[in-house]
Amino acid sequence: MSEDDKPRGEPAVKAKIPNAKSIRSPEFTPHGISAGRGSGLNRPSALTAKQAKRRRIAAIAGAVVAVVAIAGGTTYYLTRPGPAVSVSGSFGKAPKVEIPTEVAPPKTMNVSTPIVGEGNKVAKGDTAFLQFVYYKWSAKDDPEDSKVKSTNEKSESTYDQGDGVTTIKVGESPVKGLDEGLVGKTVGSRVVMEIPPEKGFPAEQGQQLGFTGKESLLFVADIRASVPANAVPKGTEKKVSDKDLPTVEDKGAGKAPEVKIPDGDAPKELKAVTLVEGTGPALAKGDKAIMNYQGRLWRDGKVFDSSWETGQMQAFPIGEGATIPGFDKGLTGVKVGSRVMLVLPPAEGYGEQGNPQAGIKGDDTLVFIVDVLAKF
Repeated sequence: MSEDDKPRGEPAVKAKIPNAKSIRSPEFTPHGISAGRGSGLNRPSALTAKQAKRRRIAAIAGAVVAVVAIAGGTTYYLTRPGPAVSVSGSFGKAPKVEIPTEVAPPKTMNVSTPIVGEGNKVAKGDTAFLQFVYYKWSAKDDPEDSKVKSTNEKSESTYDQGDGVTTIKVGESPVKGLDEGLVGKTVGSRVVMEIPPEKGFPAEQGQQLGFTGKESLLFVADIRASVPANAVPKGTEKKVSDKDLPTVEDKGAGKAPEVKIPDGDAPKELKAVTLVEGTGPALAKGDKAIMNYQGRLWRDGKVFDSSWETGQMQAFPIGEGATIPGFDKGLTGVKVGSRVMLVLPPAEGYGEQGNPQAGIKGDDTLVFIVDVLAKF
């Protein structure tokens, strides 16, 4: 079904990556020591020979220290780091990215983690939920100014589109460098990736985005969550004794449960039934809940939407009126790792207008099975 048919979840976005912190070195300013006329250096000394000898030794030692200090400072000046890409700002907020034109695009893959999270590690096959921005980074051909080695422009940013995230299957991204840069990083991290052309967009997709195949990417990504493939609820199974409610049979990891709708009228009020009680933190207003879900019609049991069928987990905001009412009410307080059955009368679903594109009438009661797998 189309995106318009879904329970108004988080917007999807695409993007690429920015890079490492700049290192600024202090200015080195050598100080000369001079003595002009009238300095008193040519006056006869009033010191004894022994005192004069001690002074000469001290002067020689001081001169050696001064030479070493100047030499060391000069060495640092000559070898100090040059301009570098700078990425600053807090996690989950639009980063400030500066790419000096004196810095040439990378010829090899470079990855840094200016912010290291404490969540689980991203693995190949995971579904990762990202906020990101990426820049097109090009080498300057025959520059008039020899110091100018590159040009850059921001191509896309999910931060410009609210607090939504984009979802990728790690290992299946069209940008090979993105997959490579994310694997092994922890949730809660900001990852800066300098991606050379051969690990960037494939030719056809790149052309559609205005790339010629010669540009590098600077991709900055905040990892909001990462869920393993075929994730399942983790907790204590609960028995449902109400014969007037649907029965739910688990069919194993990666598969939608089997749901049987009973004969008889649907409930007139919202029912939120915990089938598996998870052990994770409870969902609260403002959270984004990551879930697998399936939606059926009570009247005939027809499936009108299923993330198991699309193979794409979804992130839905909780308690903010951004989804159908029954999702907000039924999922608030549910613990991560839970499986919940929601039975939603029309007022808690799509109301009197229904959702014609999904085949939902204005008087339809809906049955959702929801696996709450993570949150951020």
